[in-house]
Amino acid sequence: MAITLTDKAAERVRSFLENRGKGVGLRLGVKTHGCSGMAYVMEFADDIDENDTVFEDHGIKIIVDPKSLVYLDGTEMDFAKEGLNEGFKFNNPNESGSCGCGESFTV
Repeated sequence: MAITLTDKAAERVRSFLENRGKGVGLRLGVKTHGCSGMAYVMEFADDIDENDTVFEDHGIKIIVDPKSLVYLDGTEMDFAKEGLNEGFKFNNPNESGSCGCGESFTV
């Protein structure tokens, strides 16, 4: 499978990378957090580790560590603006539930 970006998410990530002025792509992962157990983690990547899996979509490298890949495989990342709020959203087929506040999920 793969990790993909919608057009809006790719545009936003590309803008962030250009404004930052450096980096090889976006590192996406999960960490233990919240009432449901796991939370998404995103950061800019300046390098790629030999054990990372790299997906490329819309010309953007999405870098995932081996431990996170099992939870993220098949995920589509989107960017949405809703009123005054804006942010990335994850359409993850591996999720079996999430907390009421939307901060964490479970597989």
